[in-house]
Amino acid sequence: MIRTYLTSVRRGFVLAALALVSWLDLLLELVGFCLLCVGLVFAYTLALEGTRPRAALTRRLTGRWCGIQVEPPYRPAPPEPERERDGWYRDGNNLFKRSWFIKWTKRFEWISDDPATGRDLGWQLWNPLAGLLLVPAVLLSGPRALRLYGKWTRWWLGPRPARTGDGWIKARLKALGFQMGLFALSAAQLGMAIPTLLMLIGPAPLFPAMVVAGRSVTDTLRREAKNWTGVRIDRPYLPEPPFPVPRADGMYRHGRQLYDTPWWPARLARWRWVLRDRATWRDMAGAAVNSVVLLLMVLPTATLVFFGFWGFLTLWVLRPIARWTDTSWSTTHWFSMIGLPEATTHWQALALTPVTVAAFVAGLFATPWLARLGARFAKLLLGPTEASRLGQRVERLKQTRTDASVAQAAELRRIERDLHDGVQSRLVAMGMKLGAVEALIDSDPAAAKRLAAELRQTSSETLTELRLLVRGIHPPVLSERGLGDAVRAMALDSPLRASVNGVLPRLEQPAEACAYFAVSELLGNAAKHGEARRVSIELGYDDGLLRIEVTDDGKGGANAARGSGIRGIERRLGAFDGTFALTSPLGGPTKATMEIPCQLDPDASSPRTSTSSETA
Repeated sequence: MIRTYLTSVRRGFVLAALALVSWLDLLLELVGFCLLCVGLVFAYTLALEGTRPRAALTRRLTGRWCGIQVEPPYRPAPPEPERERDGWYRDGNNLFKRSWFIKWTKRFEWISDDPATGRDLGWQLWNPLAGLLLVPAVLLSGPRALRLYGKWTRWWLGPRPARTGDGWIKARLKALGFQMGLFALSAAQLGMAIPTLLMLIGPAPLFPAMVVAGRSVTDTLRREAKNWTGVRIDRPYLPEPPFPVPRADGMYRHGRQLYDTPWWPARLARWRWVLRDRATWRDMAGAAVNSVVLLLMVLPTATLVFFGFWGFLTLWVLRPIARWTDTSWSTTHWFSMIGLPEATTHWQALALTPVTVAAFVAGLFATPWLARLGARFAKLLLGPTEASRLGQRVERLKQTRTDASVAQAAELRRIERDLHDGVQSRLVAMGMKLGAVEALIDSDPAAAKRLAAELRQTSSETLTELRLLVRGIHPPVLSERGLGDAVRAMALDSPLRASVNGVLPRLEQPAEACAYFAVSELLGNAAKHGEARRVSIELGYDDGLLRIEVTDDGKGGANAARGSGIRGIERRLGAFDGTFALTSPLGGPTKATMEIPCQLDPDASSPRTSTSSETA
C-alpha cells in the first residue's frame, strides 16, 4: 500500500512538471501566430506540430500511470502532392514547379481546421493549473488523484463524438451574431454603393468596375445568408457580355460604329450591361433599405443581451471589486438609467439579478426568427428578377447544349472504337477461318473440324462481347425493371459492400439512363481511386426531382477539377439541367449528390415495386 502511494506521488510530480511545460508550448505557438500575421505561414504550422509530441507523451503516460487510455484525436495528414505528367504540380487552377508551397498550404489547412488543435490550445492553457492542483491532490489521495487527472486529460486530448447540434444559448448567440453579420454586410454594401453612384458624376469609365466590386460584397451577403439562416438568395444578374469578335474585315462593331481594336467595344458593352441590368439598381436600393431594416431588427435584441450581460457583470464582478478596492465610483448606475435602484448590497444585487437574466433571455429568444426574417427581407430586393432568370436560363441552355454535344460525340466515338477493335476484328477473323474451313473440308476433314470448333468458340465470345457493348449503351435491366432495380443489380456486381435504400417509380428513360451511368462512374471511382470498402446509395423522387446520394468510406480527396470522370458526370447531368455536388475531405468520407429534374414514365403500364434496402 505504501509503495503504491509513493509511486503515485512520484508519478503525480512528474505529470505536474510536464504540465508546466504546456505554457512554454503555448508561448511558442503565440510566437508562431505573430509570425503568421506577417506572412510566415510555415512558422505557425511548425509551432503547432512541434507541440504535439508533448501531448502524445502525456497520452502515453496517462494510459500507463493513470489507467486511462487516450487515443489520438487528430485527422489524418494530407498526402504528398503528386507531380503531373508535364512535370508541374497542380493546386486547383494554379500550377507550381515545386511542391513545397502546396505541401505547406495543405498542412496549414489540415492542422488549423482540425478541431483537436483548438482543444490542444485549451489544454495547454489550463493544464498547468491542473498540474499544480495535482501535487496536493496526489499527496492526499494517491492513485485516485492520478485517475481523476487521467479523465481530465482524456476530456481535453482524446477524441470526442460529433455533436448533433448547439445548445439553446449557443444557438441563439450564433443567431444574434448572424443578425449583426447581415447588418454589417448590408452596411458594407451601402459603403460600396455610394461611391459607385458618384462614379456616374465623376470618372464614368470606372462605373462598371465599381459595380462589379460592389456585386462581390452583395454576393457575400447572399452566400452567408444561405449559410447562416438557410434562406437562399440566387444571383439575379444578367450574363456578362462576350468579348467582341472581329468581323471579316478585321473591324470590331458596337451598334452602328466600327472600331479598329476591341478596347472600346468591350468597354461600351460592359457599360451597357451594368446600366441596363435592373439588378444593378436593385442592389443599390437594397443596400440602403436593408441597412435600415436590419439595424432596426438587430438593435433591440443586441441591446437586451448587452444589458443583461453587462448588468450581471456589474452586479457580481465590478461591484465587489469596487467595494474591496474602496473606490468611490459606482458600478451599478447602469440600472438607474432605466429607473431601477442601484445595488449597493448583496441582497439588492440578488434582487436585480433576475432582471439581468430576463433581459438576456428575452434578447436571445427571438434571434433565430429575426435572423431568418432579415434574410427573407434582403431577398426581396437582392433576389433574381424575371429578366435575369430568363437570361441565366438561356446561358445555361447554351452550356448544356454544348456539353450534351460533347458527351454524345464522345459516346459515339467509344461505341465506334469498341465495334472496330472488338466485334469487327472477331468477325473478320471468323470470315477468314470460314474460308480456311472451305479449303480444308475435302482435303483434311479433321483440321476443318478443329477450325469449326474454334469458330463456334469465337462466335460465342463475339456474342458475349456484343451483349456487353449493348449493355454499356443501355442495360436491359434498366428498361425492364427501372432505375431502382438496375442500381441494385449494379451494386451486386460491385466489389464494394454496397447498400441501396429507397423506392423509385418508373421515370423517363433518358433520365434513368443518365442517373444509372452516373452512379456506375461513382462506384468505379470509389473502388479504383478512393480505396473504399463500403458505399451507400440513397434514392429518392419527389415533386419532379430525382435525388441520388452516393457516400463511400474511402480516403477522400476527390477533386472535380482534376477528374475527367467527374467532369463527364457533370456533362451528363447538365444535359438534363441537373446538378452535381461533391464533398470529399481528406480522410473521407466522399459524398456525391445528384439532382435531376424529370417526370414519371407515361408508358409504364403498372408501378414496379422493389425492396427498400439491399446490401450487396
